[in-house]
Amino acid sequence: MQKIINGFWFQPKKMPKIIVSLLLILLTGCFEKSAELPLAENVRLEKTSFSALSGWQNEDFASVIEVFAKNCQVILRNSKPYIYDAKIKISTPEYQDVCRRFANQKISDGKAMKNFIEQNFVPYAVTNNGNADGKFTSYYEAVIRASKTKHGAYQYPIYGKPNDLIEINLRDFDSELPNTRLVGRIENNKFVPYYNRKDIENGNINAPVLMWGDDLVDIHFMQIQGSAVAQMDDGSEVRIGFADSNGRKFKGIGSILIEKGKIRREESSMPKIREWLRNNPQKAKDLMAENERFIFQRLTDTDGPVGAYGISLTAGRSLAVDNRYIPLGSMMWLDSHNPDNGKIRKIVFAQDIGSAIKGVVRGDYFWGHGEDALYHAGRMNSTGKYYILAPKNSVKVD
Repeated sequence: MQKIINGFWFQPKKMPKIIVSLLLILLTGCFEKSAELPLAENVRLEKTSFSALSGWQNEDFASVIEVFAKNCQVILRNSKPYIYDAKIKISTPEYQDVCRRFANQKISDGKAMKNFIEQNFVPYAVTNNGNADGKFTSYYEAVIRASKTKHGAYQYPIYGKPNDLIEINLRDFDSELPNTRLVGRIENNKFVPYYNRKDIENGNINAPVLMWGDDLVDIHFMQIQGSAVAQMDDGSEVRIGFADSNGRKFKGIGSILIEKGKIRREESSMPKIREWLRNNPQKAKDLMAENERFIFQRLTDTDGPVGAYGISLTAGRSLAVDNRYIPLGSMMWLDSHNPDNGKIRKIVFAQDIGSAIKGVVRGDYFWGHGEDALYHAGRMNSTGKYYILAPKNSVKVD
């Protein structure tokens, strides 16, 4: 029998029972969820000039060369018409031509790189409802202490991707459906949400343990950042990257502490939050569990944390964006400021995403690795704007 749900039809008798269950959940429940963050249809690009970019003449273009080359490696392997499926679309063939010219010219100094960008790219201000201003925060690569075996202080498991975790995207069923990712598991022939943080930390999970950490707060911060360097008890270092999440809604520990009256909003920097959590270990565990999202990790052998674009991030050059609007792989000009009110005016690359990074003009600046990076990243909450630097005649808004 043919059924119609939310304007879509399908024939259950011709489908396996489990697929019917999945589609029923997808078509009856997920559109309401996605409506919480509707896509703004008024994304605009305003063409400008390099001379209009504040700070352009002061950029360290020599330090851009290596990052641009690494970014081009991904673009040159791309067989799709656009470098990424976002509202703002940049032609892959046009970008690939630029990358080949870059390789052929063997650019090795800042002056040549500046000239190359100005000759091959055009800057466009990104606006929403005519507003170019947005919010810019920052993140870093955490450090944890860990062991390959459970002993002594090393009592907290760091999990790899669960064996029973299933990912579904609506667009895989119909290209006209929203590009919505769902994560869950199968229980009694039904697709259900994956376990929340509290369930997982109570051991209700079918997943490999990569290593054992000695500090639940550090592990929680690692999950918020997505990656870390693990200093092992045998003296070695291992880099841990993002593998997947349980798909649950993210709620920042800072927001939780403010709501509970544990800290004041003006004290909600990352260093202050970590200090409170460590001073109140039992309360900390209960409050951290209110963030239902849980991140699963993987071991990597890269020279930095790997972002959503599939390459290692570069301190001060990588930016997490909302990939519904901004295509990953884009070169951009960021005009914002750091937590000490110093200017951040530089070329960055859209190479990552984040659950809290939502909006047309919204970015998360990758500060780097370690305690110094945490100090700066944990305090940044700035206004600013950015510009897409796109090859000539290559960009449009869908």
